[in-house]
Amino acid sequence: MLLSLRIDWDRVEDRDAYPFNLPAIAGVDEIDLDAPVVMFVGANGSGKSTLMEAIAAQIGCNPEGGSPNFQFNATNTLSDLHKAMRLPRRIRRNAPRYFYRADAFHALATEIRRLDDEPRGGAPIKSYYGGDDLHEMSHGQSVMRLLHHRFRAGGIYLMDEPEAALAPETQLEVITRIIALVRDGARFVIATHSPLLMAIPGALIYELGPDGPVRRAYHELNHVRLYKRFLGDPGSVISRLTEDE
Repeated sequence: MLLSLRIDWDRVEDRDAYPFNLPAIAGVDEIDLDAPVVMFVGANGSGKSTLMEAIAAQIGCNPEGGSPNFQFNATNTLSDLHKAMRLPRRIRRNAPRYFYRADAFHALATEIRRLDDEPRGGAPIKSYYGGDDLHEMSHGQSVMRLLHHRFRAGGIYLMDEPEAALAPETQLEVITRIIALVRDGARFVIATHSPLLMAIPGALIYELGPDGPVRRAYHELNHVRLYKRFLGDPGSVISRLTEDE
């Protein structure tokens, strides 16, 4: 299990350089991660994906997505944060671990297809995802294959915006599966914009903003308050947004 996230500022040459100048990182010495489900919530550009990539690199996962066995590099977005990060943890040497990135899952599916087309021994990689080519199903279906076939009890799983392209009912399926895996000892770190996923019971939620990562209760989150206001009276909210036009 992950215990905390620490930044060793003595290893940072320029605190004014990206990503160390992001508010989500600039004032951080340590973030408590000792919970079955940890969530990072915040606006676009707040630093959620930057944190997730660095955590993935620290636990040995490919920062482009996948398990430690994947080595492909499609976009080279990894920042220097992981070099200054310390991640105290208790992880069994053979514990399953995986980094799901919504924005790079297509590239990962392509890499799986490429590797399976190469002559080699052993079962095809797609057999660990239910047996079918992930490109031959919808994004939502492929996410559920990942959760049901690749994620297992006792693993550590990072998920960056798992709600992307998922219908609300599919997000509810994701919640159900995560809860079941947590009961079997799995641990999750999730970056999300989804008020549905934020409602997972017992989640330790950090809202990333100008004051850095701030621990919040569900009802305190800006995302939740905005959705409640909108769903309560969508016409009024839209009218207010467009009245200047």
